Amino acid sequence: MIDHLVFAGAALSQASAEIAERLGVTPAPGGSHVGLGTRNELLSLGGSTYLEVIGPDLDQPPPTQPRPFRVDDHVRPALAAWCARPARPLDDIVAATRAEGIELGDVASMSRRRPDGVLLEWRLTLPQLDGPFGCALPFLIDWGESPHPTATLAPAVQLIELEVVHADPQRLRAALDIIGITSDCTLRRGPEPVLRARLATDHGEVTLTS
Repeated sequence: MIDHLVFAGAALSQASAEIAERLGVTPAPGGSHVGLGTRNELLSLGGSTYLEVIGPDLDQPPPTQPRPFRVDDHVRPALAAWCARPARPLDDIVAATRAEGIELGDVASMSRRRPDGVLLEWRLTLPQLDGPFGCALPFLIDWGESPHPTATLAPAVQLIELEVVHADPQRLRAALDIIGITSDCTLRRGPEPVLRARLATDHGEVTLTS
């Protein structure tokens, strides 16, 4: 299933303000990704799916590697990626997709501390934004024993549809079938990877795009 969508910007305050203005709900503080130079804020999309608003954490020293999701390169805040939470072990899925010539990236461990002090720990595949699928291919997450972020998020808006555009939707569908994503998103053919999320808000439908 879809775990979360990533909305990235070169300034977290700007990205968060845009979400608040467009959706009518202010994202809640998330936490810092220590060593990666980023911080996030979160907003419920209904059920156990959420929106992660991410940008540089100016309280951290500049990281030695590029910040995740190319946040420093964003001229404007936009959808940058999407994340799936599969039922199967991540290592098994990575091995199965590699056998089909599809690269999901290596599995890494990460953590962050919530504002209330609770430490969240998870494993995820590293996003392959520079790969042949770009943002159309989700990265994967396993929250293990940590509480899911939506457990502390108030209801906000509802994800109606995630539209994923790619030049070869059949090849992308093959990857999603291995991951175990069946009806969670709509695939469409287009010249380049694009994400569009249709959201129901208190003041009507809003679309976020990459």
